Amino acid sequence: MDTPRVSTFLPSIRPALMLFLMLTMVTGLLYPLLVTVAAQLLFPSRAAGSLLVRDGRAVGSRLIGQSFDNPRYFWSRPSATAPQPYNGTASTGSNLGALNPALADAVRTRVAALRAVDAGNAAPVPIDLVTASASGLDPEISVAAANYQSARVARARGLPADRVQTLIAQHSEGRLLLGLGEPRVNVLELNLALDALK
Repeated sequence: MDTPRVSTFLPSIRPALMLFLMLTMVTGLLYPLLVTVAAQLLFPSRAAGSLLVRDGRAVGSRLIGQSFDNPRYFWSRPSATAPQPYNGTASTGSNLGALNPALADAVRTRVAALRAVDAGNAAPVPIDLVTASASGLDPEISVAAANYQSARVARARGLPADRVQTLIAQHSEGRLLLGLGEPRVNVLELNLALDALK
């Protein structure tokens, strides 16, 4: 009695199986291959991770922040990734609300660290130096945050303050399309430029 049911069921499996295999080939192999080849041809630097190279070796990516705590360098935004800062596989915000006591404590600790390393600086601390970005990986700080740190960096390196200010201006990027966002500076690129000064 089951034979008629089986004989009508088997012909309907074959088209479904063929469609599954065809879509697997298109979406799982051909499309990723096409996108990869197009990216390598049209945007080779970005497809390779926007790596910054110094003396023949990669020192970081232009797209992912790095932690700096030496007074000779500009400091990045704090990272929200744990347990390792700026971990691209753990990209996330802290999800702490503005009234959360843990966020207030973290901000106070970060402000104290900035004040301790630059005791003479009485200017208000820019917010992006004490709060993480939404991804926790932001490689850039505002121009205001770079200017806030410029006197400390100049002093620590024995450079004229105007030379450091010029370097900030040279590495500043304007607003995005239609005036979105704020002028910003890539911290790793700025620190590499500092190291290149003789």
